[in-house]
Amino acid sequence: MSALPSPGSAAEESHGRNDRAELTIGQMASEFGVTLRTLRFYEDKGMLKPRREGTSRFYASPDRLRLQMILKGKQLGFTLSEIRELIGSGAGAAGAEFEEKLQPDQIVSQIGHLERQRAEVEDAIARLRETHRRLAGAPTGP
Repeated sequence: MSALPSPGSAAEESHGRNDRAELTIGQMASEFGVTLRTLRFYEDKGMLKPRREGTSRFYASPDRLRLQMILKGKQLGFTLSEIRELIGSGAGAAGAEFEEKLQPDQIVSQIGHLERQRAEVEDAIARLRETHRRLAGAPTGP
């Protein structure tokens, strides 16, 4: 999973420096640590709406804010459908932080979901460690 741009990173600085400046798909991918395919996927899903000139894509400030929200939603374990619903489809919907759009019941539900996932992962790790311990102690053939 890609990390979100940290405060002071190039992606965050680009927002403050010139909100009207557009980024190419390569610049956008580089600044947010995602692939070109990822950006095209989000565009196909209607989550990003870059300006198009022929085959070129140009991402303005609202696109960058939406991508930050998408990545934050993924980091918090939400599905793309849930993220799309939370951030909406309009450019104005990207003005608030992702967490600010959450309802208390959504937060509690997501915490429960993540805790269940953590328990499943911890169980899988314990089973693998036990299998490894057992196999490491077993004779290795004739």
